[in-house]
Amino acid sequence: MGDSGREAGGEGSRAVVCVGDIHGYFSKLQALWSNLEAHIGSSAFASALVIFLGDYCDRGPNVREVVDFLISLPARYPAQTHVFLCGNHDLAFSAFIGALPAPPDGSPFSATWGEYECNEEREGWFKGSGYEEMHLQGRRWGGLIKEKWNSKKGMEYKGSIYDSSPTFHSYGVPHGSPELSRVVPAEHKKFLANLVWVHEEDNVWIDTADGMISCKLIAVHAGLEKSKNVDVQLQLLRDRDTSVPKVAALSGRHDVWEIPQELTKKPTIVVSGHHGELCIEGLRLVIDEGGGMQDLPIAAIVLPSMTIIRDTDKITGH
Repeated sequence: MGDSGREAGGEGSRAVVCVGDIHGYFSKLQALWSNLEAHIGSSAFASALVIFLGDYCDRGPNVREVVDFLISLPARYPAQTHVFLCGNHDLAFSAFIGALPAPPDGSPFSATWGEYECNEEREGWFKGSGYEEMHLQGRRWGGLIKEKWNSKKGMEYKGSIYDSSPTFHSYGVPHGSPELSRVVPAEHKKFLANLVWVHEEDNVWIDTADGMISCKLIAVHAGLEKSKNVDVQLQLLRDRDTSVPKVAALSGRHDVWEIPQELTKKPTIVVSGHHGELCIEGLRLVIDEGGGMQDLPIAAIVLPSMTIIRDTDKITGH
């Protein structure tokens, strides 16, 4: 849709990059990162705002290397601004290894189980060492699902309903092993513990059919619920309220697809990953072309030009 000369500076803006779900594919991430730098140009790229939309783990084979890469970025690109959103897979990984922030209301993580205990047997929730003090999503993540075939994806589950076996293996332990919390490096736990659930940015410029416009941008892994008050949702996300068993904004599907009506009164971009597809509908941006599948690319969108960049693109530097 645009060329690299339009990514920054036209309205005094800087390039904004939103990177879709990575899911443990380190070589894809490296290729995408190189393509982004080549497309935007080294100077503009060096000062870009880069928002990672979450889901760094599961499905792909190199979760540990992906997290190392993300942790390294602030030192390697000190003039960039990096935002690391929490995806539903990352929340569950964090819950399993004890890196999830405590519920702000002081409730125990076990209080998150009750609403969904009817699914425990089918999903094979984790019952090993430490499960008594684990958030619902950690138990689902580290469990062993009984029905091995995922009919929605047309493939077998990788261990749990979250396809978490590759994450265990990338840290050198078997699926479901409580040892994972011991072998995950401290800096990885810190990274996971600090993931934000929402990012809000004012004055983000985008190129439209009617010219350049300035928008507010809200980045959240799955989206915002159309039927609930936006301010209430945003406050829960800012607070990272882990007393909630399932956070719709991180794990929802149809209910978080559209932009809530109250956000349409002034130009507001809502950008997410999560949905296993790439979809641009006005100011609603869904950037998850890969969905964690080995044979599909990972993608990013670059603003203001609204250009889609993939790891599979052949882009040469300037």
